[in-house]
Amino acid sequence: MSPQGAFSPSRTHDTDAVIDELQHRLRRHPPDRFPIQHATARFHLGVALTNAGRFDDAAESLRVAAELFGPDRLPVEHAKAVNALGAALRASGQLGAAHDAFTSAVAGFQGAGLAAEEGAAVFNLGLVQRDLGQGRPAIESFRRAGKLLEGREAAGQAAAAARELGVTFFATGDLDYAERTLAQAIALADRAGDSPGLAMAANARGLVHLAAGRPAQAVEAFEIALGGHPRRLRPEGYAMARANMALAHEQAGDELRARVAARQALGVPGVAEAVRTQAAGVLDRLGDDPGDVLLLLDDEARDRWPEVFREEMARWVDSDPPVQAAEAAAWIDGQAARRHSGPDLAELWLGALLELPPASAERMIHTALAALVDRPSEAAERFRSDVSRSMARFHVPQWTRLRDSFNRIAAELGQDPTWE
Repeated sequence: MSPQGAFSPSRTHDTDAVIDELQHRLRRHPPDRFPIQHATARFHLGVALTNAGRFDDAAESLRVAAELFGPDRLPVEHAKAVNALGAALRASGQLGAAHDAFTSAVAGFQGAGLAAEEGAAVFNLGLVQRDLGQGRPAIESFRRAGKLLEGREAAGQAAAAARELGVTFFATGDLDYAERTLAQAIALADRAGDSPGLAMAANARGLVHLAAGRPAQAVEAFEIALGGHPRRLRPEGYAMARANMALAHEQAGDELRARVAARQALGVPGVAEAVRTQAAGVLDRLGDDPGDVLLLLDDEARDRWPEVFREEMARWVDSDPPVQAAEAAAWIDGQAARRHSGPDLAELWLGALLELPPASAERMIHTALAALVDRPSEAAERFRSDVSRSMARFHVPQWTRLRDSFNRIAAELGQDPTWE
């Protein structure tokens, strides 16, 4: 759970093109002839360089901008420049210099009577104070930032201030204040329509509940976090929430759900090392055999099956071939063993396939049909029968797509191409 980024001017998607254009503008407006135009270009260049991860170059550009604007000549522009400078310095690990820059920005905005801008700078100051281990000053900064940022125009930033205040309470061991403050952050983020911010606050609240030994409440909080971190849109946040969910289920004694959550965290491509270590630790303690999703479905209401299985299918798609093969074999055996629910499980599996991109769906079909070769004959026959009958539950275009894909892939594998 790392501190969030400093508030700074908006980012651009085409950073390289922006940098080139701004450097060209600098050459057209030398500082001795066009000091304000040069300073303005320097400011925007510094922000673009920060976004590109070139923090030292960014700091140099922003220092020039701040000097040319000057606290007496253009105090607001000067404050904006030193606020952006603080963000670049903090990103490069120069915490003392960042602290000084944000302090200067706070004073500049306060002197100009700009409450929202002052609140943003105070928020940034709180972040660097926490980085420096100054817990109490950070708490006061986040509190002050929240008051300054109150109101509809800055609702998202006020929610971020509440979130970081809660995180700081958590870091200092004050769990009660942390939980209450993070609940407020969730409500503020919801009011602001800030789904990612709400998810981050909910994830932090879940960690507080875990630390307090309240796993059921932690699970609820992590569910909210997952809602704001869809796997395809925000995979890093999804993986973190899933790994934390695994710990919550483990703490609650629900080993099955802990294993499923841990695998789904690990199944996200490029998962962060800290997340990987945490999730792998759960599986080291609880086991890592395939097929848990069937046990989970046995324990879930039928109307929850599609939601539960969709997450597992997404993991299978992104897994290595040996994992896909092992899960396919476990699914075939498990579906065949469940005589009463087998057709419903087959329908669930087929429906998940239809939601995938065609190439991914065909890869999953290929994996399943290849796994049939080594399954006991009774299990293979029952799986084939359940799947064939369940295809007829879909509308004609979907049924045709499934039938054609199964028959073509079966023929490629040298199997009987008569799936119906």
